[in-house]
Amino acid sequence: MLEKKLTKVNLIFFILVFFTAKSSQAQWQADIRLTNDHAVSNTSDNNARCVESSGNVVHVVWKDNRDGNYEIYYKQSIDGGISWGTDTRLTHNTANSLLPTLYVAGSVVNIVWQDNRDGNYEIYYKRSTDGGIHWGTDTRLTSNSAISRNPSMTGFLSTVNIVWRDNRDGNYEIYYKHSTDGGMHWGADTRLTNNPADSYNPSISQNASFVNVVWQDNRDGNYEIYYKRSTDGGIVWETDARLTNNFAVSYNPIVSVSDSTVHVIWRDAREGNYDLFYKRSSDGGINWGIDTRLTHNTADSLVFSAAISGLAIHLVWEDNRDGNYEIYYKRSTNAGVTWEGDTRLTNNHAFSFYAFVSVSGSAVHVVWYDNRDGNDEIYYKRNPTGNPIGSPAIVNSKGTGIPKEFSLTQNYPNPFNPKTIINYSIPNAQFIKLKVYDALGNEVAVLVNENQEAGTYFVEFDGGNLSSGIYFYKIVAGNFKKVLKMTLVK
Repeated sequence: MLEKKLTKVNLIFFILVFFTAKSSQAQWQADIRLTNDHAVSNTSDNNARCVESSGNVVHVVWKDNRDGNYEIYYKQSIDGGISWGTDTRLTHNTANSLLPTLYVAGSVVNIVWQDNRDGNYEIYYKRSTDGGIHWGTDTRLTSNSAISRNPSMTGFLSTVNIVWRDNRDGNYEIYYKHSTDGGMHWGADTRLTNNPADSYNPSISQNASFVNVVWQDNRDGNYEIYYKRSTDGGIVWETDARLTNNFAVSYNPIVSVSDSTVHVIWRDAREGNYDLFYKRSSDGGINWGIDTRLTHNTADSLVFSAAISGLAIHLVWEDNRDGNYEIYYKRSTNAGVTWEGDTRLTNNHAFSFYAFVSVSGSAVHVVWYDNRDGNDEIYYKRNPTGNPIGSPAIVNSKGTGIPKEFSLTQNYPNPFNPKTIINYSIPNAQFIKLKVYDALGNEVAVLVNENQEAGTYFVEFDGGNLSSGIYFYKIVAGNFKKVLKMTLVK
């Protein structure tokens, strides 16, 4: 009798799972063609990010040769991907501008790419401070006789980080630099790898002070995936950690981080064809779990992209299991512990390549290029309810799950000059007061004084108008009160 009841329960559970999966797949809306010209329009390589979203604003960047050579183009939607503005040409020179990538922080849109206007490929940067309406001038970030390629970019509030590869040292090494003032000024180049092998395809991700980088190199005789991190915002870097160890080649890693969990995905030929593999660290990159195979078919799974929203991981890629290359999607809703099945996003006779994914609130946004129109064009589609963790109340840079308790953490950096970040969490809607006081108890700044929904928040405090010394910051949220000390050193 008990066995029959369990069988009935299992059947009901199977039906619910089946129809839930079908419903989730059905939420994907029709393809929208974003470009319409006779030229080749391509998204970038997989260590880049060609779509970023913030609230209802969706930003897309690509390369396009409608002008005779490849230039960088941009467009945006302000209604969550329903309608789109006009194409905006961002570069204007006779060289080829390639491999653009985005990082968006509120109204600041940052773009890096490579071009050869200087006779060899260098890394260039530009930004918009009004959400993509107006754009500043090009800023050259690298300056040497070597080839600088494959930039990847991330950030946190006003910090912008990039990594790339260049061969100024005789072989390709991974380099890093950052800006702490939203892209206005940039620090020196920092060499991250130092071995006689070639290091390729870097990817970077940041959460608060933790900056994470992955890449591939062949120091061990075949290409393996390596990782390193900085815990102080990119100033000091720890030693390399080897993440893969098999006889096959492992290529094109990407890294994403949410809170203290670091997620790495790459393609790997250990099964005879290229499959996507995943592994994670739940302690900020110190210890790593086992490799998890994400694709299971005889086709090659190639260029891919991932977006993190709290416990949800969204993955898109291309493979040719159907005879031509199509775009596929899958997700995990429990931080990579288990994964749902594959969902095919494109279905036409043409090849569909180089997909990128972004998440804002409950919506999932995907862009790619395909040649169904006789030449390569940029396409977009969305799932408006495909992100189970989505919540507009959570305002940290990548999104987190709803916290279980109140917290106020130590500011970073500390000591600071002149800016620092204060992080707090609230498990339910509250009126929040967050204020800064000097050593005598005088109020010097009001950072928050409003009703806020449950979530994890990051606030930047600028002490530029204050003198060096000890300061205190205090949060009041209902019955929760906490005071912490910080030090301003000029």
